[in-house]
Amino acid sequence: MMDALVLDRVDFVKLLIENENGVNIHHFLTIPRLEELYNTRLGPTNTLHFVVRDVKKYNDDGCLVFQGNLPPDYQITLIDIGLVLEFLMGGAYRCNYTRKQFRTLYNNLYGLKRVRRNDDEPGGKGKRKKKKKKEEEIDIDVDDPEVSRFQYPFHELMVWAVLMKRQKMALFLWKRGEEAMAKALVACKLYKAMAHESSQSELVDDIFQDLENNSKEFGQLAYELLDQSYKHDEQVAMKLLTYQLKNWSDSTCLKLAVAAKHRDFIAHTCSQMLLTDMWMGCLRMGKRNGFKVIFGIIFPPSILLMDFRLGEEVTCQAPAENEEEAKDKDDDNKSMNADGVSRKGDEEESAVKKRRVPIGKKIYEFYNTPFTKFWFNTISYLAYLCLYNYIILVKMERWPSLQEWIVISYIITLGMEKVRQILMSEPGKLKQKINVWAEEYWNITDAAAIFTFLLGLMLRLQSEPLLGIGRVIYCVDIIFWYIRVLDIFGVNKYLGPYVMMIGKMMIDMLYFVVIMLVVLMSFGVARQAILHPDEIPTWRLARNIFYMPYWMIYGEVFADSIDPPCGDNMYDEDGKKLPPCIPGAWLTPAIMACYLLVANILLVNLLIAVFNNTFLEVKSVSNQIWKFQRYQLIMKFHDRPLLPPPLIIFSHIHIVLKHVCRRCKRRTEGEQDDRDNKGLQLLLNAEELKALYDFEEQCVEEYFREKEDEEQSSSNERIRVTSERVENMSMRLEEVNEREHSMKASLQTVDLRLGQLEEFSGRMMNALEKLAGVDHNDLVRTQSGVSSVCDTSSLLRHSSINRFNNNFKDSR
Repeated sequence: MMDALVLDRVDFVKLLIENENGVNIHHFLTIPRLEELYNTRLGPTNTLHFVVRDVKKYNDDGCLVFQGNLPPDYQITLIDIGLVLEFLMGGAYRCNYTRKQFRTLYNNLYGLKRVRRNDDEPGGKGKRKKKKKKEEEIDIDVDDPEVSRFQYPFHELMVWAVLMKRQKMALFLWKRGEEAMAKALVACKLYKAMAHESSQSELVDDIFQDLENNSKEFGQLAYELLDQSYKHDEQVAMKLLTYQLKNWSDSTCLKLAVAAKHRDFIAHTCSQMLLTDMWMGCLRMGKRNGFKVIFGIIFPPSILLMDFRLGEEVTCQAPAENEEEAKDKDDDNKSMNADGVSRKGDEEESAVKKRRVPIGKKIYEFYNTPFTKFWFNTISYLAYLCLYNYIILVKMERWPSLQEWIVISYIITLGMEKVRQILMSEPGKLKQKINVWAEEYWNITDAAAIFTFLLGLMLRLQSEPLLGIGRVIYCVDIIFWYIRVLDIFGVNKYLGPYVMMIGKMMIDMLYFVVIMLVVLMSFGVARQAILHPDEIPTWRLARNIFYMPYWMIYGEVFADSIDPPCGDNMYDEDGKKLPPCIPGAWLTPAIMACYLLVANILLVNLLIAVFNNTFLEVKSVSNQIWKFQRYQLIMKFHDRPLLPPPLIIFSHIHIVLKHVCRRCKRRTEGEQDDRDNKGLQLLLNAEELKALYDFEEQCVEEYFREKEDEEQSSSNERIRVTSERVENMSMRLEEVNEREHSMKASLQTVDLRLGQLEEFSGRMMNALEKLAGVDHNDLVRTQSGVSSVCDTSSLLRHSSINRFNNNFKDSR
């Protein structure tokens, strides 16, 4: 089995696994064997060492461990593989190989040599001493053979095949074991991350393209499996998307698809139905949902007239409704049935309970819906923007007015919300939290706007002239807040893709600006140096180099200064003395003509062509882009507090008090620290998980069965068409054969008759020779007649043969 895996012999691996007396993969795969597979040099070429080198180059503290490549005899450990997986998966992903329990197990089983080698690395010995006490707390039976084995061996082998770039082996291992959809998404993400790393390094382009193709293949498998599950059972398919994957960093298939940027997967109907249900929460509304919610925010009593879906779906239950209340309801139903009440009566009574939704619960569910949070924050933001416009457009007094204090409180509380988002994000370390938070462009924009405003606020609170400088910073800072409005447009399926187009075009324009800068400086420096030879060194000189050439790009050519009149002791029409001519001034119009030709005609039209290409590229997938962005928008507002800034300070106080009470309760009662489920994450027990695995396995089998049927149907169709052609050819050949037989029979008849004629002519010649008294002329006429008969018979024979040949050729 090891040889088959190392040499990448998929058929042998399949034979060894599927045989009745074959290899038990659970007993086969152990920690040392998996490590041996990662260190093999046989089989296809891999780039794993390059990724391990990049991961091991710096330790957790950011210190440089080594320079250059890994040593030739370096043995990759599973802990190294864990770091590689976390690096490639990104975000808050935490591999099992890097967790404390596995590290302790690994060091206790096989760690003597590893510990010595790692202690030689800078910072390794100190860290190991710090973690030694914690690791000794875990009690592990080293002699137990099950300790070194894996719960999901096909998971580990598939990841090994992906990292070693063995696509056929990875596809074969993907079909085996549990969590097929999650494995396909993980493989898609790993391949895509490896392709990105290969494009950033000095590797050849073929490797990048191969990895991209492998990523697309696994992404297509994940999408088709989701489609198969959705067709089979919609509700169970939604469970497949949201159940917690304990073997994959407690993530979900939906989160893995987002991490892999699998737009088709997120745009699938099943995923969008799930997001729509989460977006609307417990509200039951049809058309014009936005107007109803806005009216409910402005006029709260109208909330009582709205319809809610409370009690119909588990996902809409409020957090206050715990398991004890559910058990009480079940006990009540059982007791009612025991007293002789019919099932129909129970259903009618429960439906009355559904209609009697408490007023407090209606108000809470209304404000806790992500759709309501979005509009509440939007209205608050627009009101804040109006107040901001007011304070910078009117005269600013020495001390802030009421309107300005409201703006200040809005920005400060928004900054506090950003800090809360960083601290409450999934990664464990603060550095990872900040990195994940900074991956979103709008978070960086908000941070820049907040810090700029606070700087302006500190200067604004001072006396003149710092007050005026602070006001100018206020005026500049409002640009950030207006640009922030574009994020609100993302909720619309028409405006959202256009915002993304603008972002992509900005990136294209940056490359264009670099090229334009070279052309602009070449003309600007030459022009400034020719026309102003007597300049002294000042910073204004650098400004003059760019000023006029930049505006010339947009058509302002400064016609009066292109070729001004000059001359020694010469005067213009008004009698003013002309300035002396500058040497080489006549070169400026010629250089300017070349500059405008390149800048205005060539480069600007090149930029327009690039923009047009980007527009067409994004427009073709605009619907998928909007649906993909919709997930991030929904999750962002799902995790936000109920109230918008500046009222959000009350929500923050509530969150802090709730957290303190929980910690005190855990200390007194000794409970574990269980985090609340965030977003779309479903916890299942062992029985539910087994049923879900069975359903997924059934969907995988049906998927491959349908694929085989399609292949067979296509093969059968090709066979049917070929058989029809063969039958037609055989029928035509039979016709040719029949014609051939008939022609042969006719030729035989002609030959027989010709033979008879020849025999008859011979007899006549003999008879004529015996007749001595026959006239010579009569004899000649008789011979000519006989010869003419023979000639006619031969001509008939040849014509028949030619006719037969022609007919035979036509038939063929």
